[in-house]
Amino acid sequence: MTKVFTKSLLMYFNKIVRSLRPLVHSPPPQPAAADNIVRWPSDDELLPAPDTTTTSVVTTVCKVEGGLLMSPSTFPYFMLVALEAGGGGGGLLRGLLLLLLYPALRLLGHDRAIRVMAMVSFAGVRKDGFRLGSSTLPRLLLEDVSAEVFEAAVRRRRCVCVSGMPREMVEPFLREYLGVDAVVAPEVRAFGGYYLGLMESDGEVLRRLDMEEVIGGAEKETCGDGDGRVVVGIGGRGRSFSRIFQKYCKEVYVATKSARRRWRSLHPRRYAKPLIFHDGRTAFRPTAAATLAMFMWLPLGAPLAILRTAVFLLLPFSISVPLLAALGMHSRRISSSSLPPAAAAAHNLFVCNHRSLVDPLYVSAATGRTDLSAATYSISRLSEILAPIRTFRLTRDRATDRAAMQAHLSLPGGGGGGLVVCPEGTTCREPFLLRFSPLFTELGADVQPVALHSAVSMFHGTTAGGRKLLDPLYLLMNPTPAYVVQLLDPVAVGGDGGGGGPELANEVQRRIAEALGYTRTALTRRDKYLALTGNDGGVDRRRLHAWCLLWVKYVLCLCLAWRN
Repeated sequence: MTKVFTKSLLMYFNKIVRSLRPLVHSPPPQPAAADNIVRWPSDDELLPAPDTTTTSVVTTVCKVEGGLLMSPSTFPYFMLVALEAGGGGGGLLRGLLLLLLYPALRLLGHDRAIRVMAMVSFAGVRKDGFRLGSSTLPRLLLEDVSAEVFEAAVRRRRCVCVSGMPREMVEPFLREYLGVDAVVAPEVRAFGGYYLGLMESDGEVLRRLDMEEVIGGAEKETCGDGDGRVVVGIGGRGRSFSRIFQKYCKEVYVATKSARRRWRSLHPRRYAKPLIFHDGRTAFRPTAAATLAMFMWLPLGAPLAILRTAVFLLLPFSISVPLLAALGMHSRRISSSSLPPAAAAAHNLFVCNHRSLVDPLYVSAATGRTDLSAATYSISRLSEILAPIRTFRLTRDRATDRAAMQAHLSLPGGGGGGLVVCPEGTTCREPFLLRFSPLFTELGADVQPVALHSAVSMFHGTTAGGRKLLDPLYLLMNPTPAYVVQLLDPVAVGGDGGGGGPELANEVQRRIAEALGYTRTALTRRDKYLALTGNDGGVDRRRLHAWCLLWVKYVLCLCLAWRN
């Protein structure tokens, strides 16, 4: 009975939407005049190959929404901006507001909906600090690029991409990762260093740009005489910048539904440059349904994260590991070493790749050792306090750090226990390994390589531009976070304490990369932070201490107010 009622209610709702839609927007027109539209058949090539027997130059004008991108909806991209640009609770409020507006957005036309979503996502955001277009959005956008359109429009000819979305969102990924020659898109207006949420009109964009130069002199050249510039278009959703298609394009290709069903996503190997670094907390594609599920999960996820933290802190590994598995935290240990697991765990220097701040905890649990210490650099004080194993900070001074690491190793003449080192110096979410710092090779201890792989479904537990104080909370709020710990064959180091230097570090990196199927790189922590935040990744101790002092004052004020 409930199923019949729900089905009838949905049919009634769809009928209301179809009756109201003509009142709020008119059907979108074709991107160009009717006499130059070509339908793509489902079994033919997307665009004709350039004629190599002539001197004609082919320029493609491609619409991003519905053309280059396979998904017809732009809602996930604006939702990602809303969640990440606000920061913390402000981002959640923006996301919730945008989600509540989703039914109204469905009634609006494509272009009007984009302007409303831009208003909600951008209003009040600092212009100087907005880096989501280059740090967070590229991964989500690249997953939606059509391989067929990319091959026809970008790979073999000059390409000009046209988009109704803000230029701040689409230009970095189009130019850097797809190699697009020019981007025509509106900018978001700003005042006093803050975005207003209002976008430029099509006419303002066309007056700001020299379209003759952008297209490449298409209006002056003749088409089809063998020595001019041929301009073809790939249509998409919406009526924005339709004048470009009408004025410059000889033919406009519009995909049929059968052709769109055959499209496949672009493989990462075909990007103009590999996507190695990306930032942001959101680990899923924030469609309306997925975002609604996230907001429904938050009231349960926050207490669950506190419970998982208590289990980590209060119980030994023999009890906490199976209990955490019952709470949804999956872990697996793989012994690829020729030695028995007990012999591999007997080493004192564990070198692993860096996936999140709990890497040393999983190494400690996998080896069954509670005497391990973790070398850290930029984690928050709260993470250090919550850590169930000893941690110590590195200073980036080679002699000081070597002495501190040596003191925590159980070596002849030294005290302490084992040591877990992440020589990459920072986390990397994609299947790449950064350069391994050779400092651990100077400790004179045999190295036990450990390959780590992690997977999250809702939130990333790391950030480059956000608040690291919230890293443990976001990581433990995931419904089913998973970790795989793989113990590899140990690497012997010379007994004179001289170490193996960069050669040994590269060998350890190679073994871990082969075990995980990752790609080795020579990139460093500095390269990551320059790409994502625009700084070199150094920790401002004065700012960190000021934040800690502010939190202490806040807690004291609350205690005094409660006492009074």
